[in-house]
Amino acid sequence: MSNKDKNEEYQSSLKSMDTEEWWDLHFYRPIGYWWARMARKAGIRPNAITIASIFLGIGSGVCFYFDNIWWNLLGVLLLVWADSYDSADGQLARMTGQYSRIGRILDGVSGDLWFAAIYIAICLRENVTSEFFMAHHWVIWVMAVVTGICHGVQAAMADYYRQFHLFFVKGPEGSELENADSLMQKYRTMSWRHQPWAKLVLLFYINYTVGQESRTPRMQKLRRLLHARYGNNIPVEFRERFRKASLPLMKYTNILSFNTRSLALFVSILIFRMPWLYFAFELTVLNILMVYMVVRHEHICNAFIKELENQKP
Repeated sequence: MSNKDKNEEYQSSLKSMDTEEWWDLHFYRPIGYWWARMARKAGIRPNAITIASIFLGIGSGVCFYFDNIWWNLLGVLLLVWADSYDSADGQLARMTGQYSRIGRILDGVSGDLWFAAIYIAICLRENVTSEFFMAHHWVIWVMAVVTGICHGVQAAMADYYRQFHLFFVKGPEGSELENADSLMQKYRTMSWRHQPWAKLVLLFYINYTVGQESRTPRMQKLRRLLHARYGNNIPVEFRERFRKASLPLMKYTNILSFNTRSLALFVSILIFRMPWLYFAFELTVLNILMVYMVVRHEHICNAFIKELENQKP
């Protein structure tokens, strides 16, 4: 394969320049592309890479339990390795057309399992190294539970806005934007007897999607108006204007994803030697950013709703 062909294939493995983060473009995506090419040659499917990332991420969490710089550096290495696989599975799927809803769900679950292991490790570590938490064991566990809930909401909303943006950039075929009603129709056609695992996974995914939709009422109204008026053929001019309005918020979706979180985690463990600071960062800074992102995006959607309602059919 020529360098030109490799570059074109690499570009096709990306989602969109609108939603790619600088650090991903210059680090994780090139490494992920290399992993994806190796996996394709070996006949490895994207879901297998995702599963491998789960073991690496959990291993990272185990390393963060130890109050030892070398174990912690190993944890950093494993988490970076896991995220390079997290990049590779999606790139391989786009390169080979091996998309699946199960793969998308598994990709989301993998990150949750990484951080669940990290949260548990932080709690156990603080309960044996911090005088305050040794005297008040329950405090760090409550912090972890609340932080985990917030983390889940932050990641879900960041992903939702990213997919909605891609819907206007690339259309339905270039986005993984879902609809709870459509998913429920699919769910009702499945059998617990013949498809128990697939139906259970879809049930969890429906709840995940319902949560996203319940937090974005203006977006849902805009989607309904657009579908009623244009179907899947939204005018290019409208798509471009919405893209420009939504684009400034993509930096917040990236902040609420992996790289900023991992940097905060590494700083709290390696530099300050106080892992609980990572919980404080997620509970304050990231929650504030999420609330701003949601409010701002709803405001954007509302402006386009008014425009559509004032137009003659």
